Amino acid sequence: MLKGIPRLLSPELVKVLMEMGHGDEIVFADGNFPAASHNSRVIRCDGHGIPELLNDILTLFPLDSYVEEPVALMAVEARDDFIPSIWDVYKNTVAEACNTNVRFEKMERFAFYERAKSAYAIVATGEKALYANILLKKGTIN
Repeated sequence: MLKGIPRLLSPELVKVLMEMGHGDEIVFADGNFPAASHNSRVIRCDGHGIPELLNDILTLFPLDSYVEEPVALMAVEARDDFIPSIWDVYKNTVAEACNTNVRFEKMERFAFYERAKSAYAIVATGEKALYANILLKKGTIN
């Protein structure tokens, strides 16, 4: 155990977060996301939801302040007529962690999949909410 490391962050996840450099991206995938087929570096966080992981991650992880939208969401398909309530949770969590409103990009599903393939890692969670996938771009520490 170490002081100051949130309890949900496994040693493997902390290692990956530390290895990442400015501009690298990490995906937090819901339980439906095809993580293993989209990236060779998959960190399992089964049993955890994305909101609590996001809250803990953002205590350590700086978002990229040099891009307009350092956070990306998978957009809802046109035939699915709803707005995921989890998006509001994400926006509030990010705003609180960053002490500012951060712009979120909404990406078409297959474009999100392609971007996930080039992400540094995918964190596969047990999140049950639909369209809960979120991508973070790492920034620098000032």
